[in-house]
Amino acid sequence: MSTLADIITEIESRYDPAWAESWDAVGLVCGDPAQPVRRILFAVDPVTAVADEALAWGADLIVTHHPLYLRGTTSVAATTFKGRLVHTLIKNDIALYTAHTNADVADPGVSDALARAVGLTGPLVPLSPAAADPRRGLGRVGSLPEPMPLRDFVRQAARGLPRTAGGLRVAGDLDREVRRVAVSGGAGDSLLGTARAAGVDVFLTADLRHHPASEFAEASRFPETSRFPDAPRDGGDPGGPALVDAAHWATEWPWLADAARLLTSGLAAKGINVEARVSETVTDAWITTAECEESS
Repeated sequence: MSTLADIITEIESRYDPAWAESWDAVGLVCGDPAQPVRRILFAVDPVTAVADEALAWGADLIVTHHPLYLRGTTSVAATTFKGRLVHTLIKNDIALYTAHTNADVADPGVSDALARAVGLTGPLVPLSPAAADPRRGLGRVGSLPEPMPLRDFVRQAARGLPRTAGGLRVAGDLDREVRRVAVSGGAGDSLLGTARAAGVDVFLTADLRHHPASEFAEASRFPETSRFPDAPRDGGDPGGPALVDAAHWATEWPWLADAARLLTSGLAAKGINVEARVSETVTDAWITTAECEESS
């Protein structure tokens, strides 16, 4: 019989908590390390809908990418929605574990799964390598099997990612030929300059804000006046890459299947068998205007 402690040991062999950012909150949120674990549900967000899914399926553990208490707390009273969630999990013997920025920088990690989902092939290298190990780091850079117009890449990416209300937003010439692509799961504003310096044709990420994206697009039109002065290292367009902005949840969801596969195979090699399932509950925060009209 596998225990929660066994599962945590295997998870942390893949996603070392020491790799997490100093501001992050990763690891075991609730649960007894000695409790048995037979079924594990993987999800992006620790929210009520995911807890309900875990309860209905009979899961013993939920592994999420996003933390429940990122900024800490002094109370888990059921007077808040987060406290109520903790009470629900504990009452039903469901543990909760988080792998966040340590999974972002892992090899393979969140952005490896995203890169494959949008059709990148060949060796994937970190967009922003970790100082301690250049195989780890934020984002990934890879190539498409054949060059294609930006519009076709966007269509391909949309097919490879789960559908969300916002879909994909694009900044760039849709007829531009693209081949070399950078991706980063989750918010990617901080990597805009890094993507330009990498000489890629497209940078796909999430949560791009208006002003940074607008300024980046203008700098790409007039590279001689760019506030991103680093020249591309690999022969890319000196004006910089096109931008593709996806939903935060959608860019991180592909990692769940990878994490589930790595965990179950690693445990099986040790003679421990568990059942893992990826939540298909869409926990993206937004709904479409069509849904608003349908509900009126």
